[in-house]
Amino acid sequence: MFDRGSRTAWLASAAVIAMVPGLAQAQSAREVQMEARLSALEQSFSAMRSELEATRAENASLRTAATETQARNTALAATIEQVRTAPPPAQPDGFRSGATTIKLNGFIKANAIFSRYSDGDVATGALGKDFYLPQQIPIGGTREGNDYSGHAKQTRLWLTMATPVGGKMLKGHVEFDFQTSQGAQGSQRTTNGYNPALRRGFFSYGKWLIGQEWSNFQYVAALPESTDFVGPTEGTVFVRQMQLRYTTPLGKGLTFSVAAENPETASITPVSAGMIENDDDRIPDVTARLSYAGGFGEVTVAGLVRQLSVDNGAIGAKATGYGISAAGKLLFGADKRHDLRVMATWGKGIGRYVGLNLAPDAVFAGTAGSDLALVENFAAFAALKLGWTKTVRSTFMASVQTADYPALVPLAVNRKAWSLAGNLFWTPVKGFDVGIEYRHGERELLSGASGQIDRLEAAFKYSF
Repeated sequence: MFDRGSRTAWLASAAVIAMVPGLAQAQSAREVQMEARLSALEQSFSAMRSELEATRAENASLRTAATETQARNTALAATIEQVRTAPPPAQPDGFRSGATTIKLNGFIKANAIFSRYSDGDVATGALGKDFYLPQQIPIGGTREGNDYSGHAKQTRLWLTMATPVGGKMLKGHVEFDFQTSQGAQGSQRTTNGYNPALRRGFFSYGKWLIGQEWSNFQYVAALPESTDFVGPTEGTVFVRQMQLRYTTPLGKGLTFSVAAENPETASITPVSAGMIENDDDRIPDVTARLSYAGGFGEVTVAGLVRQLSVDNGAIGAKATGYGISAAGKLLFGADKRHDLRVMATWGKGIGRYVGLNLAPDAVFAGTAGSDLALVENFAAFAALKLGWTKTVRSTFMASVQTADYPALVPLAVNRKAWSLAGNLFWTPVKGFDVGIEYRHGERELLSGASGQIDRLEAAFKYSF
């Protein structure tokens, strides 16, 4: 029925048809395996992706932490640098006792003094050995005298107190040194111990001051820097004493003060040049001062009125003394390191107020009908300070005082004194000063006799 060729074709077709299910079956198994492999691969990729995202998140967190740590380290370094470079914290100023603040200040000062006197030597233990005191310049000696003196008597201490009372401060000041005392002194042969002596002791409240303080007649700020205890002694007003003072501002930079101060009349007689401290006064000395301060410095004028009184037990006499003093401190130059300080004083019966009582207030004969004759004084000084650098400076000063006696007096009384001085100061560190000064001074008596002093002095001063 079929030819041979047809039969062959049919058989071949049948064989192919018979193989199709097997091929289909084999193809299906491979696909399952492939799908399984793909699924596993996808799962692996998904896990790797999750791990990668977790790593990225962790790295971001680490970068944030590192940035924060760096910021903290930078802030810490800045804080350490601020602490390292910051000034030390301010220490408490003084100490408290109840509601009162108390402070201790002062300085330790050592002096080395080489002196040459044209007419003899200064008496042993005399104050003129320790500082320039023109009334103790020797006159009339047979030969010149040479002297060296070293001491620390001018060491000074003071206490200040402040207590709040009624919305204001009640203030006190107590000050002493070892130079002022004229009592029993230590021996230079052994211990060199010296007595402390009151310099200032007062309290103030508002515009009022009561106690021992610089006289209101004296302008303390005019005193120049000097290795000496005073400096231009003969030309300056120089008094500390008990007083009641009232001070009030009158306007911008303008101040007025008035004071009632302890009186004391110093007199001599027509036959003796020895100064007599009478202690017969009954009315306080009255002083008044007007001061003006500005960027240029300060100028001031002061007046003094006093009743002098002498009584020898049998006869007494009174007289009115008066005087005027003008002074100033004028600043100039770079950083105002230079200044000019001046003072001029004139009056009758004011001897004890100028030059540490170089001349008396009055002459009293002590006879019936005799008056109290007032001595006329003129005193002045000028001092030029030059600040060479911020730590090195010099002061050059000239000073003079003359006394005019209206009555017959001994020829041994002081008629005139003058001096010239120059110094060099160095402050190597704050609070410590080293200075050297040369001074020439002269004292002249009414007789015309005179004596001179040449002094080279070194001073070392630690202030605290």
